[in-house]
Amino acid sequence: MHEPQVGIRELKTHLSKYLRHVKAGETLVITEYGKPIGRIVPKRSSLEDRSQALVDAGLARWNGTKLAPKEPQVVNRSDKLLSDIVVEEREIDTLS
Repeated sequence: MHEPQVGIRELKTHLSKYLRHVKAGETLVITEYGKPIGRIVPKRSSLEDRSQALVDAGLARWNGTKLAPKEPQVVNRSDKLLSDIVVEEREIDTLS
């Protein structure tokens, strides 16, 4: 995907024009003597806005409340960490 490039002087001269492009969703690469030095990207929507967009599109249902924290369903009572058990199981699987 080709991103538009603009030199520093051109950007300074026509800043409003380029900011309109960024607001419209374009990413802009800033160059200095023809070499990229930075990028201006559009601001991402908040999580709430993206969630609401999914609801509005009919792709999700949400009543707007946050989920309550849940307690773990399983408690490891052994001396081994769960991550160590997983690694052991992977080693056994690769040896078979």
